[in-house]
Amino acid sequence: MAKAIFEVNIEGFERKALAWAEQFEQCCYLQSNGYKDAFSAIDSILAVDSIATFESSQNTFESLEIFKTKHPQQWMFGFFGYDLKNEIEELHTPFPNPLKFPDCYFFIPKVLIKFCGTSIHIEADDPKAVFDQINNFSEEAKEENTATPNIRTRMSKEEYFTAFDHMIRHIRRGDIYEVNLCQEFYAENAVINPLAVYQKLNRVSPTPFSTFFKLSDRYILSASPERFLAKRDNMLISQPIKGTAPRGNTHEEDENIINELKSNPKEIAENVMIVDLVRNDMTRSAQPGTVAAERRLEVHTFKQVHQLISTITCTKSKEISDIQAIKNIFPPGSMTGAPKVSAMRLCDTYEHSRRGVYSGTVGYFSPEGDFDFNVVIRTILYNQSEKYLSFHTGGAITIDAEAEKEYNECLLKASAILQTLTS
Repeated sequence: MAKAIFEVNIEGFERKALAWAEQFEQCCYLQSNGYKDAFSAIDSILAVDSIATFESSQNTFESLEIFKTKHPQQWMFGFFGYDLKNEIEELHTPFPNPLKFPDCYFFIPKVLIKFCGTSIHIEADDPKAVFDQINNFSEEAKEENTATPNIRTRMSKEEYFTAFDHMIRHIRRGDIYEVNLCQEFYAENAVINPLAVYQKLNRVSPTPFSTFFKLSDRYILSASPERFLAKRDNMLISQPIKGTAPRGNTHEEDENIINELKSNPKEIAENVMIVDLVRNDMTRSAQPGTVAAERRLEVHTFKQVHQLISTITCTKSKEISDIQAIKNIFPPGSMTGAPKVSAMRLCDTYEHSRRGVYSGTVGYFSPEGDFDFNVVIRTILYNQSEKYLSFHTGGAITIDAEAEKEYNECLLKASAILQTLTS
């Protein structure tokens, strides 16, 4: 592909580029919203249309490895759904799949646009033609047929409390010591403008791993704050989130809430347990003795919430491929519990819905050999043909957890999405 750089009004061009991109079968937009850390690599990037595509098969990870080998030094964008756990372990998901997402999907884009400061970098067969198409694209409003979805919960509050009580009994018996119990919010006959909803969600809740992903008639609209796994040169990085507190109304309130979060024994215990789980998972891909968790229990502040985030790194073994490294730590430990397999089996037993893409991961592989994947949380999933809209929330349950507080945390995590869909 050819490459070219153009000077533009970024905000206006970015909005037009997204509207232009949505007319294609595939597009993926990843947006950091200005958040930076030591491992940040991309401000925002848009991948459009496909040269080649991959969809999950019986041996998804092995088949994707072959696909990636056939397209060396190419950008690849896509997702791994949570239910790939059933390929990795002897697990079964008993719930239906109304969203009809595949368990895994990747595409090699025909057009790639990087947004860098006041300039855009276009990679395509004819970058100037792409630039002109976007500049001349008419952004048509699609609001006339949309309506506020009627959001319902798959679990009533009483059913959540019952599932919670089951989980606590399993913890007391020693079957698990932490589990992430999730519940679905959904709407049938939902008619929305996916791009407009994503843009509103991104305004309400700007996060470092924001995603707009289109696969034909299915959409991922994500305000994820969490990095699942990244690779920079030979370093693997995972940054699990465990520990949540609401924002205050004033700076002083925020400071008090942050101090309480940093010293809350339950929140600290949740985070430490997941750090241990991720460290254990990462040893399967690491050069011996290189797994480290040097940055623990750091408070990161977002528009809706404060979160406790820890960073675990290692040097990747030369014998382990990038896809194998992802498989070795998948699904994200912050969304399962520990021990991991036991926790996932109990979630399949007591949750009332299929997670699908939720709790999985969306991201990219770069031509240079790096990759970056988020954790799919704070995310709307939408099947436009089926008019089915869904999002999940969840929280970690430990021996000290209280049902009422955990239920309210689920509602807190849902607040940005509910505000986006109903206001």
